[in-house]
Amino acid sequence: MKRASIKDIARIAGVSVATVSYVLNRKEGQRISEDTKKKIFEIAETINYVPNRIAKSLQNNKTKLLGLIVADISNDFYSSIARHLEDKALKLGYTLIIGSSDENLEKFKKLIELFSQQQVDGMIVAPVAGSEEILQKLVEKNYPLVTIDRYLKGVNIPGIILNNREITENTTNYLINKDFDQIIYVGYDTKLPHLLDRQNGFESTIAESGKMVSTKHILVGLENIAGEIQSKLKDVLGGHPANTALFFSSNKLAVAGLSYLVKNNIKVPTDVSVVAFDEIDAYQLFPADITYVKQPLEEMADEAVKLLDMQINQYSTLAKKITLSAELIIQNSTK
Repeated sequence: MKRASIKDIARIAGVSVATVSYVLNRKEGQRISEDTKKKIFEIAETINYVPNRIAKSLQNNKTKLLGLIVADISNDFYSSIARHLEDKALKLGYTLIIGSSDENLEKFKKLIELFSQQQVDGMIVAPVAGSEEILQKLVEKNYPLVTIDRYLKGVNIPGIILNNREITENTTNYLINKDFDQIIYVGYDTKLPHLLDRQNGFESTIAESGKMVSTKHILVGLENIAGEIQSKLKDVLGGHPANTALFFSSNKLAVAGLSYLVKNNIKVPTDVSVVAFDEIDAYQLFPADITYVKQPLEEMADEAVKLLDMQINQYSTLAKKITLSAELIIQNSTK
């Protein structure tokens, strides 16, 4: 079947093609009656008119597509922020295409190439370890690009980041002031700067506190989180040590850790206290209300889309970085 065009709408409505174009693109400044506008929209709907995105992109050199690469779309944090990004992009007239790198450098590179082939107007990315060279090439081409949640050292890219070190220091001080005998930090064995900021914030706060508190680190890889968490928690917790707190530096680590506690009948906060990063639905299944670090997901998404839109429309080419503040939500998982 022949694709309906604005010429067909103009012919049926008895108006010029230019008038139809002004109405469908909702351009201001033209004296077109409300009756005519209504008539054009009704005809467009009746004949199933669909705008030709390719033709439109050739006219203004824009596809109105944005690419989003997250580290793991199955992670509640990234699926939630993707939803907010999609809503914010839609309000500015963009369609979001989403890909998940699964923390794999080769997959991240292929997604960058795919989105470039799709001629997206710009990309929002959560960089994976080792992706500096890939992103530097985009920077050198002045490609509209924004990082979210993460950042890379040595690559000057506009981005939205969290006050990871500060919020970790605040959370660690909260645990120190609870007078625990032992505080166990559970994190990743990684070189990603935003996660190292959390670990360094924990370590520096303990060192500067001057209090006699025993600390341990559990650092796991990205391949077998649940298996490593169970094995290492078994070693450090032993026979349900009294007055111990666990500080999980991500939601995936927290879920794996909480699962271990449930299976081994270790009660929170009676036997061990818990603090975790991120607000996720899985915490609601746990008997105790988990104390957690709440990240401003909607604000992160809003700022990321605005930064990218500014680059696309050349309002700004500055490598602006915006740091947003997280909040510690205290509930009853610490005694």
